[in-house]
Amino acid sequence: MPLTRSHSFFPAAQRRPAPPARPPAPARPSGRASTLEAVRLRRVNRMLADGLRDELADLHMELRARTPGEFARCGGREQVREDFLSHLTARIKRPGFALAVAEANGLVGCAFGFPARGDSFRRPDSGWSPPGDDLDLLAACDNVFVVTTLLVRSQPQEKDVARRLAERLIIDHHASLGATLVGHEDYASLASLRSWGWQDAGESWGPSSASLSRVLVLPLTERPPTAR
Repeated sequence: MPLTRSHSFFPAAQRRPAPPARPPAPARPSGRASTLEAVRLRRVNRMLADGLRDELADLHMELRARTPGEFARCGGREQVREDFLSHLTARIKRPGFALAVAEANGLVGCAFGFPARGDSFRRPDSGWSPPGDDLDLLAACDNVFVVTTLLVRSQPQEKDVARRLAERLIIDHHASLGATLVGHEDYASLASLRSWGWQDAGESWGPSSASLSRVLVLPLTERPPTAR
């Protein structure tokens, strides 16, 4: 008797080879990672810093405009811009001046300042005179980098960029921590710095004893290697 194929034992679905499995789709990088990779940091020397004056001033003006009534309180837009440029010019001339910029299809942030030994906080003309234990803490540091200006454009990773900028300057100068002064009533700057990881370290009177400022410090996440 001839053999016959039973369709009940050889259904059509079993006779056809199964299609190859699709490889899993590659995971997309998170917004945090892609943003941080896109932002590039670089140090800028004095000559290049002078050429960036207008860009840095534009960024400063953009950030100051966030606070309602800021320009009116400080004498108008032109006065605010002129004050910033004067501040930048004075800092560029200071020994040890350093500037770091963050870029991602344009300027997104900057930080600049100068190195200062801890005992310089005790100088009467320095404008840095935190009281009591705070003064002793700063004076005991091996080295302090004074961040006079830290500007970061609003973006999802604003905190990370701000910290990277400040730490770049601190580490490059083998400092123990960063320090900055903020006007006692500059609530917007105080809030930003605190959210970026800066910590309160007391108060300081200016050289003329006419203005009170807050002293904030930024300890490093990791201590820089000892210079050989």
